[in-house]
Amino acid sequence: MSTTLTIRIDEKTKQRLERLAAAMARSKSYLVSTAINEFIEANEWQIREIEKAVTKADQPDAKFIDHEDVAEWLDSWGTKNEKKPPG
Repeated sequence: MSTTLTIRIDEKTKQRLERLAAAMARSKSYLVSTAINEFIEANEWQIREIEKAVTKADQPDAKFIDHEDVAEWLDSWGTKNEKKPPG
């Protein structure tokens, strides 16, 4: 089941959407609905992962590595003196 949602977009974006819909042989509604779903899925995933990481970081036995140590390790990648991962 679907419902109607009205949005305002600028004329240039509307024209781009119309050209894309024509090129893909899809409706504007289909493209916008797909884009919104993909945006929501990506952001929901990101929020879930952030919440999991915060929960893990809040544990009493959480282990942290100094930013400087990580940066130094990353800077050594691809050099003759590549360092082992910190921690």
